[in-house]
Amino acid sequence: MSSNWRRTIGNIRSFIGNSTGGLRGGSNLASWAVAGTLAYFLWVKPSQNLKREQQEKALAASLDPNRYIEKRKPIPDPQETGLIYGKKNKGKKPDE
Repeated sequence: MSSNWRRTIGNIRSFIGNSTGGLRGGSNLASWAVAGTLAYFLWVKPSQNLKREQQEKALAASLDPNRYIEKRKPIPDPQETGLIYGKKNKGKKPDE
């Protein structure tokens, strides 16, 4: 009876060891620390900064709508007509 739970514990330890790439001890802990640090700085922190900026922008716009200024420049329209979905003036006829 006692060997049954020991076998179960051994199977769980084996599964965890195999799922972490078979690394054991300090190298396992170090690799998880490096992976966690990279994940934090590449995914978690940028998304938190983006949320914070959006909240600050929304707060500034709600407090005084006349004072809020968008920092990005508008994208210029490359067409000659100035219409986004308009027809381009392909051939201008000179005035005679």
